[in-house]
Amino acid sequence: MPVASLPSPYGIGDFGNYCYQFVDFLAECGVHVWQILPLNPLGYGNSPYQPYSSMAGDELYIDLEDLRHQGLLRGKLPRNLSRAAAIDYEEIRRKKGELLREAFRHFQPDERYEEFISQEWVYPYAVFLTFKKQNGLRSWLEWPQEQKEWPSGQGVDETQWAEDIAYEMFVQYTFYRQWIALKQYANRREVEIMGDIPFYVGVDSLDVWMNRENFLLEADGRPAFIAGVPPDYFSETGQRWGNPIYDWERLAKEDYSFWIKRIAYTAKLFNKIRIDHFRAFDTYWKIPADCPTAVEGQWVEGPGIDFFKRLYQEYPQLDIVAEDLGEMRPQVYELRDACKLPGMDVVQFNFDLQKGDTHSEERMISYTGTHDNETIRQWFREKPKEEQEQCRAFLRKQGIDTRHIAHAFVTYTMQRPAELAIVPVADLLGLGEEGRLNTPGTLGAPNWQWRLADFGRLKRQKAFLTRVIRGTGRG
Repeated sequence: MPVASLPSPYGIGDFGNYCYQFVDFLAECGVHVWQILPLNPLGYGNSPYQPYSSMAGDELYIDLEDLRHQGLLRGKLPRNLSRAAAIDYEEIRRKKGELLREAFRHFQPDERYEEFISQEWVYPYAVFLTFKKQNGLRSWLEWPQEQKEWPSGQGVDETQWAEDIAYEMFVQYTFYRQWIALKQYANRREVEIMGDIPFYVGVDSLDVWMNRENFLLEADGRPAFIAGVPPDYFSETGQRWGNPIYDWERLAKEDYSFWIKRIAYTAKLFNKIRIDHFRAFDTYWKIPADCPTAVEGQWVEGPGIDFFKRLYQEYPQLDIVAEDLGEMRPQVYELRDACKLPGMDVVQFNFDLQKGDTHSEERMISYTGTHDNETIRQWFREKPKEEQEQCRAFLRKQGIDTRHIAHAFVTYTMQRPAELAIVPVADLLGLGEEGRLNTPGTLGAPNWQWRLADFGRLKRQKAFLTRVIRGTGRG
């Protein structure tokens, strides 16, 4: 369940009361893991996978009620920052930004704040976002030369914008403080949080602006090659993501410090980390930047086990999940197993492709679907009648009641021999197309806009969810 999709009086889910209510719901049902989408600042297309930074958080998730209780916002808060049924990112960002500016004016830094902003990424990110806002949110590639070159120490003197930079650091501190409080609450209720780290970073990000030497870029900073995947289950022309490709040779010479810092900071925020597009550690699809689709490209070997040996030398206790979906060569699974990582097994794919499991029973996470899939109800309804009946017959053989088809697949997913079973809330609710989060290969609405208006319908699923968790021995 994405944080953004939770109910809220402010048009988007945040770290406020509804988030704590959701944790309570999970704990009361016997759920012990909540998987979320990345919380980094949303970039192109409001996608969580095109963030402005690997470490910063998006201000949209900040709880305004908490700021009022802190005395930083005074008077009544507006109860409707947006009346839209779906998330209206632009309107909410504009109105919430006005309130955050007001809170900043009343904020007094303390020792915890000073400790937070001493981290090496915080001040540069504040400068990056300040410059970005000055340039109408255009990519840093289109900024004036003196701002583009600030990371080299040969650009503009940023101190003339000291107040705007301080505001951005206040926003990041507030995000971090509220999120850690929520995570600690969830952990006390025996709910772990599985976060998500995108494999690639966006070209329009602090990561690339500050670390251009770690990517295959042209002299002007534009990508020479871009990331994606060739034609597959999701798209006939592949997926052209547009992210720059890493210079793995250089990263290896620096002991992969760029990547290790990303993962180490993410581990502070979450109990478990799902690495999106894990296969790129083995082989990645390298597309010429001038190719309009992902059809042209080549598979190139990634850092493989060498990276993970270095990572675990420094951080041996990391709890990592490998997103290993799609067409894989055997070496991807060998790498995953050598690192003793659980992979992902999606029920929809197993039925569609009639493929066998590529996981050991102990090291598998079973899903009805992910944020990129149709909801299970939508997927089932779009099947021919003959295939629908085949699915029902299979489920009935497992002793599952198929009258509520979404619940039937949730039950089957919970029954599978997997270390974890994770179910999208939209599938628990039995939603159709209206509950889909994202369609790969497409941009803009309705991607990433789905949200719950309230908890009424979800709470009515409490008895079913509790029963299926206990009945499958997962409590």
